Parts: sequence; C-alpha cells; structure tokens
Amino acid sequence: MRIVIDTERCTGHARCVVVAPSLFTDDERGYGCVIGDGTVTDETLQEARGAVNACPERAISIIEG
Repeated sequence: MRIVIDTERCTGHARCVVVAPSLFTDDERGYGCVIGDGTVTDETLQEARGAVNACPERAISIIEG
C-alpha cells in the first residue's frame, strides 16, 4: 500500500502533517508532501486513514497493491 497526495486538489491546510507525521512533511509553502515513496505499513495504516479523513479537499488516497 502507498499513500499519495493529489497536488492539484491540495490547498495547504497541512492537516496530514499533524495527523500522520510519520507519513507526511510540509514543503516551504506549507503544502503536505509524502515522505519517501509513501509506503504504508501495518504500523502506519491508522495514521494513513486518519490523514485521508482529515483532508478537507479529499486530496489524499491510499493505493492498494
């Protein structure tokens, strides 16, 4: 599984960074960025789901496979 951000939809609330700090960081403009390749492990799955639910623009997705 991987987590991704649709940069066209993201408006920079950075809720993903607050909810899932092991999966996201922010860039110099305050927009969320996926850390590394976005791999979601069993240990980070709850964080990933929290980030998906926290994003007001629904710009975050978990990709299976």
